[in-house]
Amino acid sequence: MTDLVVRPLVAGEEHLFTNLPATQCVGSALLGRDYEEMAQHGEYRPEWTWIAARNGKPVARAAWWARKNDEAPLVLDWFDFTDFDAGVEVLRQAPFRAEYSLTVPPGWRADPAVKPEVETRIEAAEAAGMEVLVERYRYTWTVADGLPQRPRRLEFRAEPQDDKILEVFRRVHQGSLDAHVRRTTAEHGLDAAAQEDLDLLRRLPSPRDWWRLAYTPEGDLVGLTIPARNPTVPIVAYVGVVPEQRGHNYAYDLLVEATHELVGHGAETIVAATDVTNKPMAAAFAKAGYPVKYHRIDLV
Repeated sequence: MTDLVVRPLVAGEEHLFTNLPATQCVGSALLGRDYEEMAQHGEYRPEWTWIAARNGKPVARAAWWARKNDEAPLVLDWFDFTDFDAGVEVLRQAPFRAEYSLTVPPGWRADPAVKPEVETRIEAAEAAGMEVLVERYRYTWTVADGLPQRPRRLEFRAEPQDDKILEVFRRVHQGSLDAHVRRTTAEHGLDAAAQEDLDLLRRLPSPRDWWRLAYTPEGDLVGLTIPARNPTVPIVAYVGVVPEQRGHNYAYDLLVEATHELVGHGAETIVAATDVTNKPMAAAFAKAGYPVKYHRIDLV
């Protein structure tokens, strides 16, 4: 591989990234993202964008994403190559350890045009030392899907104190079906998992006072629902039920409340996600009329 050069871009070289031939059926291209436009807003940066070239011709590319003011990349979400070994080397040599989130169409395993594109990217990431953590549903709800009626079984209250929210996260994370929570809990403990989620959600640009705790009419805590916005779109950022209240389909109530709150703040489109293996939460999304728009495969 003596003729292979792997390096980050420097400002003004964006064309080397965008000129690489690549499929439009997976990854950021599937989402319709424009690398150069997002780079102008600081979401992709030259030093976080790496290419591999043979004899001066780009044969692999990878871009790590972050918000405008973040000091480190948050996720690898753009990874293409025409040369498998070069793709592996880009991931090996770039000094980042963020997750790789690969967006794919629903039913990708049954599509002969898409399946090899997904599998070869996973194989390259695995060859570079990553492993698949989970596959997730990514939903996009619009007002055309219909606003589900509130069940009105629960009472929702604002909770301004982060220490109380943190305690709710600790309770919700016990026995969680979320793969990311389970991984962090196994590696670093329940407190670390709770703090990680609180920190991530606090960085969202939407108002903190949208967050709600849910209670039964008798005053018993049921869980937490967090309608929010990311930099581009309204989202259901979090839904969680404490262990002693599971089995009553309360996740649906929490999801519906978040949906109503976002619509009340002007949302016409809402994005959300859950693990394919989290069947209770997936059932709640289906019942609430959230269509699956994409799948996302997370590698760590």
